[in-house]
Amino acid sequence: MARWLVLVNSLVLLLFGSDVFLVGANRPPAPVNVSVTHLRADSATVSWEVPEGDVIIGFSISQQRQEGHTQRFIREVNTTSRACVLWDLDEETDYIIQVQSIGLYGESQASKKVHFRTLKKSDRFPSNSSNQDDPTVQGLDRSRHLQTGEMIIIVVVLLMWAAVIALFCRQYDIIKDNDSSNSKEKAKPSSEHSTPEHHSGGLLRSKFHPSVPSINIIDV
Repeated sequence: MARWLVLVNSLVLLLFGSDVFLVGANRPPAPVNVSVTHLRADSATVSWEVPEGDVIIGFSISQQRQEGHTQRFIREVNTTSRACVLWDLDEETDYIIQVQSIGLYGESQASKKVHFRTLKKSDRFPSNSSNQDDPTVQGLDRSRHLQTGEMIIIVVVLLMWAAVIALFCRQYDIIKDNDSSNSKEKAKPSSEHSTPEHHSGGLLRSKFHPSVPSINIIDV
């Protein structure tokens, strides 16, 4: 009986160990060349590279203060992006980040730790050509273009409404003037179309009324 138990335990350990070995072997390698660029008072851009030959479907970033308190985990799948913008950072604060690749069979080992420090709000990031590739700058540019487009649309709509209201008022004035003219014509003195009267107040008799014939009666 004891031999059977030892044999069963050996098989379980063998199967479990083989599964762990297969899963570990299929995990992607850790990201390399992790760097932090475009530092600002409240944001920074993290970029990295992934060795070729592995299927990567996402990434995971751990962000914490250098003091040791974990602050945030960022995880994104179904993407081939190799960069991420960290938002809502505190000014003049030291941070530590690590990046992991997500494959079909799990996550890779964490990359090497990268330290960086945010700037003051009064400090300005030096302008250069590389800023055009920064997702933060691109997002701000899109926001500005969107706001400008919305303002143009609003102005055009307001002008169209103003034109419609002006046209309506013009038509209303024309209709009102026509109604006033018709009312004046109807209010003309009726004496122009009535029968003339005699100075004594009676109506003038017609000059051509037929005379009544006289009848003489003779007694015989």
